[in-house]
Order: sequence, then structure tokens, then C-alpha cells
Amino acid sequence: MSTHITVLGSGLVGSAIIKDLAKDSTTHLLAVDISQRSLHAVENLDNVETRVADVNERFVLDEVIGNADLVICAVPGFMGFKTLKGIIENGKHVVDISFFPEDGFELTELAEKHGVVAVVDCGVAPGLSNIQAGWAQTKMDTVESYLCYVGGLPRVRTWPFEYKAVFSPIDVIEEYTRPARFVEFGELVTREALSGIEKLDLPGVGTLEAFNSDGLRSLIFTLDAPFKKEMTLRYAGHAELMRVFREMGLFDEQPVSVKGQDVAPIDLTTKLLFDAWKLKEGEEDLTVMQVIMEGKEGGDHVRYTFDLLDFFDTDQGVHSMARTTGYTCTLVARMVLSGQYARVGISPPEYVGQVEGCYDQLKEGYAKRGIRVTETREVLS
Repeated sequence: MSTHITVLGSGLVGSAIIKDLAKDSTTHLLAVDISQRSLHAVENLDNVETRVADVNERFVLDEVIGNADLVICAVPGFMGFKTLKGIIENGKHVVDISFFPEDGFELTELAEKHGVVAVVDCGVAPGLSNIQAGWAQTKMDTVESYLCYVGGLPRVRTWPFEYKAVFSPIDVIEEYTRPARFVEFGELVTREALSGIEKLDLPGVGTLEAFNSDGLRSLIFTLDAPFKKEMTLRYAGHAELMRVFREMGLFDEQPVSVKGQDVAPIDLTTKLLFDAWKLKEGEEDLTVMQVIMEGKEGGDHVRYTFDLLDFFDTDQGVHSMARTTGYTCTLVARMVLSGQYARVGISPPEYVGQVEGCYDQLKEGYAKRGIRVTETREVLS
């Protein structure tokens, strides 16, 4: 009996998702994208049908997911919430990596009404980092702190940006402008994005800089710990340059008059930056993440440290960020299809990590795909 999956979005990550799912001989995939060019990478794969369509149109969305047992939502963030809502209203199980800015929990009642399993934010961070947090939470009696360092970077540093965008560049800029929300002493606090720069030495990568960013998302509410923070990793110097851009107003959306024409600075900036930030043919990337959690376990003060280091797959030609994000999504999608993860409603990934066996199965799946994920446990006192 075949399984039908519709994948909405065939960009850098979406195409990696499609290629991975297409390896299952009993799976039939419908890959949907507004751009024919984006579908070229998957149009000749076995078990894959492609379609150019704009799922912003509700009748189009309803049609392309009508035969699906599960939907993968890999559309841009600005249309993610609306698309997810439509998928749920169609009664389809869904795994979402659109990372929309809205609160996914707003759709909980709707998902429960339609009996839908909806796993959101199912990438690397948020995603794998949340799953690790959920798993560690089941081991500890109390969690005292959660800290995540994460970054996707080009393997080769180039002046002046020391960066290439390994996911949507407009979402990268959002990291540099949206205030960072943390939890300190049990209270929600905000810090300016790109602030709090610190140096961090990581094996296999070297010295990187970490800065405040708004990446905790659902963990702000679901993880019971008095201290929680996420920081983004870049090569040294990038954060200061982006702070200069921001303070100059280059990320502002309010139009300014230039020779009688109203121009939004962000439009000009993205036009100039996106080409410079695009990974060129043959350029490789890496993904690095470290999650550190401390708490009490059986009377001991313990620390769990999770490490991820992944590189561009030269054999398959798949970027690391697409691998680490996309394969988290495909592995969880298989758990939903098999019934291993069956919680109806909106599920952030930490809920998946709390289900016995899910994290171990995820690690096995990563290992088969050459992704290195490790954890260590230390007794501190």
C-alpha cells in the first residue's frame, strides 16, 4: 500500500526533503512550488510528480493536498501560518518547517477539532534542539538552564560579510532586527538582537562569535526552567557589521524619499545583499550547534551537552543546512505516518522528544545519513 505525501516548497530545503522521502519505494510524492525552476532538481526522481502552483490560493492548496496522507509545509515564513491553517482545515497531518512568526499554538483547537497531528518548527533549531530539550527533560527531575548555540555558515570565509545565507536571506535579516526573548530567573526578558557578543571555541570549526537572537520560540512556554537562551553563531566580525547596517537604517521597512522616489531601505538592502550572500556553484556550507542543559537528576547536579557538526554532502550535492533541517523533518514525518508520534494538536518538536524512542530513532536516522549528533552527561556535584 502506497503512502501519498505532498511537499509544499521545493527550494534548498524542500528539495532535500523530497529527495530523502523519494527513497521510500512505497511513497508517492507530489512536489509543489510556484517556480518551475525550483522543481528542476526533483522532477526526474522516481515516485515524484511535480506541479507548478501558487498555494496562496486556497482552492489550489485544497486541490494539491486532497490525496495526501501527510503534508510537508516548506513554504516561506510569511505565508506559513495561513498555509498551515488551510492544511489543518483539510484534515491532513502535517510537518511544518516554514518557521512563521505567528504563534502556532493558536491553531491547537483547530487541529484537535480535525484530528490532525501537526508538528511545527521541525528543523534544526528550532527542531532538533527542541527534541533534545524534550528528551533531556524526561531524564532530569528539574531543569535549571537551557542554552543553545547554533549557526549555518559557509566553509570558506570571504570578505566583507564572512557569511553566506544557507536559508531564506529575508529570514536571516529578521534575526538581526527582531528583539531576542530570553528567560532569566523565571522571567521573560528581551535583549537587542546582535547584542551580547561572546567568543566560543568549537571542535572542528574553531573560534566563532555568538550573539543574542530570538530563537527560543515555543521553549519559552513549554520548557520549565528559570534560565533559557539561544544565541546565533557566525564568524568573527559579522555581527558588528550587521549592527552598523541596522543602525544606518538599511533594514528599515519605512520608505524614504530618494530623488523623488519612495524607497524602502530593506528593499534596496535585500536586492544588493541577496546576490552577495548566495552560495555559488561549488561553495560548501556547514552547520554547527551545541545545546547545554543543566539540572537535578537523582540528587546530582548534571549537565547534558549535545553537539552537532555537519558539512556539505559532496556525494549528493546537498547543503548541510538543507540536510540538518530537511532530514529532521523527513524523519519526524515518518514517525507521524507510522503512528509512532500520534499526538493530535499543535506539537512543537520538544513534544516529539518526550515520547520514548523518538530521539533514539532520530539519531539512528541521522547516522545513516552521515550527520554527527552526540550527547554527553556529566555529574557536576
